Amino acid sequence: MDYIYGEILTKDGFIIGHLGFKDDEQVCEMGKGVPPKKPIAKGFIIPTCVNAHTHLGDSFIRFQHLSLPRNVKDLVAPPVGLKHRLLKQASEQEILEGIEKSLVEMSTAGTSCFCDFREGGLLGVYQLRKAMKHCSINSVILSRPSQMTYTKEELDHLLDNSDGIGLSSISDWEPSEIEKLAAHVRKKKKLFALHASEVDREDIDRVLDLRPNLLVHMIAATKADLEKVNEASIPIVVCPRAYLFFRLKHNLELMKKTGVTLMLGTDNAMINNPDVLEEVKVLQKTGFFSLEELLTTVTYTPRKALNLDDCIQGRDLSEKYIVLERDSLKQLYASK
Repeated sequence: MDYIYGEILTKDGFIIGHLGFKDDEQVCEMGKGVPPKKPIAKGFIIPTCVNAHTHLGDSFIRFQHLSLPRNVKDLVAPPVGLKHRLLKQASEQEILEGIEKSLVEMSTAGTSCFCDFREGGLLGVYQLRKAMKHCSINSVILSRPSQMTYTKEELDHLLDNSDGIGLSSISDWEPSEIEKLAAHVRKKKKLFALHASEVDREDIDRVLDLRPNLLVHMIAATKADLEKVNEASIPIVVCPRAYLFFRLKHNLELMKKTGVTLMLGTDNAMINNPDVLEEVKVLQKTGFFSLEELLTTVTYTPRKALNLDDCIQGRDLSEKYIVLERDSLKQLYASK
């Protein structure tokens, strides 16, 4: 039997212990303290990561090495932001190859599942599934209507082929249209998520009236806004490297103080590689959060928020655990 040893991240925090597994990599022992023989790796032992917010469809743009505008509206705002213009010009093969490269990057970095805001209507969902055909990584696909209008037939098709809906912002939609869409998603018991208060503060009451399962960004939100989100028990996904890229002010210290549930995502794959541990490193430098809190935001918290299986013992080790170096958080080990 082989062992890994170190600080094991559990739902209740770190414990010093070891994991033992057989040749078939089935976890068969979890104990406190040192293992009975020399471990094959030592460090922080954590479940594989969940990247709670990606836009993988724009991955191909990163590999074109373009000089991209650092203004959110100019780069990503639908329907005329540069990203959307480049997506329209790109061939399906370009888009698929970009997604496939990002999937490999995620898998190599210890990510076992990602939550993607999938633009492009039903075609966008099909493209992502096609790119994932030969990849073992799991996904939560939040699709998006092809136009910023509610059409029952299109939404039924999207919800039949995805895990829910992920929208850009309430500011991009007519109130009556987005209200009908949100009600439809709730009726189908699928996930409903949207970007909110990324650059400018948006009306939190309007946002919460839609009863989202998940909010992305909220970095322009006030203390009162965050308190309302916390009271509603809605998790927030933050993407620190994206804020650095766009030079956006953030309220992460305020998020910490108000106690909102946080998860981490890598956002647009055209500006960042989709390694969510890089987001952990950026936030670690702020001093607002402990390492235990940060590693929980990419492991247990998203598993609960996205209804993923968070059982570890008795599962294939390669799907569930990685070992990180204590100082650099560099990945030292992941079973094969």
